[in-house]
Amino acid sequence: MSESNRIDVADVLRGFSIMAILLIHTIEHFNFYSFPTVENEWLKFFDTAIWDSVFFAFSGKGYAIFALLFGFSFFIQDNNQTLKGNDFRLRFAWRLVLLFIWGNINAMFFTGEVLVLYSIVGFALIPVSRLSNKAVFVILTICMLQPVEWYKLIYALTHPDFVPGESLAMYYFEQAFVVQKDGTFFETVRMNLYDGQLASLTYAWEFGRVFQTAAMFMIGMLIGRTGLLKKTDANLRFWKKTLVISIICFFPLYGLVNMLPDFIENKAILTPMVTTIKSWSNLCFMFFIVSTIITAYYLTSLHNLLGKLAPYGMMSLTCYITQSIMGSLLFYNWGFGLHDKLSITASFFVGIALFFIQYAFACWWMKNHRHGPLEGIWRKATWIGAKK
Repeated sequence: MSESNRIDVADVLRGFSIMAILLIHTIEHFNFYSFPTVENEWLKFFDTAIWDSVFFAFSGKGYAIFALLFGFSFFIQDNNQTLKGNDFRLRFAWRLVLLFIWGNINAMFFTGEVLVLYSIVGFALIPVSRLSNKAVFVILTICMLQPVEWYKLIYALTHPDFVPGESLAMYYFEQAFVVQKDGTFFETVRMNLYDGQLASLTYAWEFGRVFQTAAMFMIGMLIGRTGLLKKTDANLRFWKKTLVISIICFFPLYGLVNMLPDFIENKAILTPMVTTIKSWSNLCFMFFIVSTIITAYYLTSLHNLLGKLAPYGMMSLTCYITQSIMGSLLFYNWGFGLHDKLSITASFFVGIALFFIQYAFACWWMKNHRHGPLEGIWRKATWIGAKK
C-alpha cells in the first residue's frame, strides 16, 4: 500500500494511543511517584477518581495499541517492498537499530520509555514474516499465554518453600527516584541511560511485557495481511463481533485479577497468575477500544471528530519523544521540579494541555509535510544507501 493510500483509521488509532500514553505518564509524573500532600477532601476524591479512571481505561492498553500498530506498519512497509520485488527484512533490521538510537535519546529524559524494548523485540517479526497466518497465530498465542509466567507458577507449585527474590525493576526504579528528586540534568541523563533503562527493561521482563509486545507486533502484522482495517462489510461485521466478545471476556478476567490477592497469599504463586491474567484482561479491553474506534469511525457521525486525531497519529514518534522531554522538564528536579507541587488532578489537566499543544503543532506541521520531523529523519536514515 502506498503512502497516498494510507488507512486513516490506523493513524486515528495511533493518535489515540499516544494521547492515552501521555495522560497516564502525566498523572504519574513520568514514572516519578512523588506527589504533594493533599488535605482537601474534595481534591482527594478527584485525585483518586482520576487516577483510577485513567489507569482503568488506558494502563496497558495505550501501549498495546501502539505495539499492535508497530506490527501493522511493518507489514505495510514489507508488503510495499515485496510488491516491488525487494526484500525489506534486512532494511527493517537496520530500521530497528535506528529505533534503538531513538529509544536511547528518549531514555535520556524518561525512565519508562518503550522504544528500546520495541527495537529489540521487533527482531521477532523478521523470522515470522514469511510464515503462514496459521503459524504466526500459533506463535503469537504462545507468546500471549506468557510461557515464562507459567514456568514460574509451576515451579512455585512444585516447590512450596520457594521464596522469590526482590524485584530488580523496583530496585532500579528506586535508584532512579533519588536522581529524579535531587539530580542535575546531566546526572539525570546518566541515570536514565543506565538505571532507567535497566528499570524499564527488567519491568518489561518481570511483568510479561516482552511476550505481550511480541504478540501485539504479530497481531498487527496479521491485521495488515488480512486487510482488517479496510472498510468492508465483512470487516465491519468482524469488528462488531470483536467489540461484543472482547468486553464480555474482559470483565471476568478483570474481576479475577482483583479477587486473587484475597485468596492467594503466596507471592510466588500470586504474581505470575496476576501477570498472566492481567495481560489477557488488557488484551480484551484493548480490542474493545480498537473495535469501538473502528466501528465508530466507519459507521457513525463521530467519523469527522475521530479523524481529527490522524495528524497526531502520523507524528507518533515525534509526539512520544517530545512528551518525555516536556514531562521530565516539568516534574524532575533538573527542570521545574513540580512533582511535589502538582496534585494528580492538576497533573491530569496539565496532560490535557500538553496534548493540545502537541496536537496543534501536529496539525500545523502535517499541512505542509508528508512526515513528522523525527519520522522524516527516521525514514531517510532507514533508506540511506538504497537505490532510488
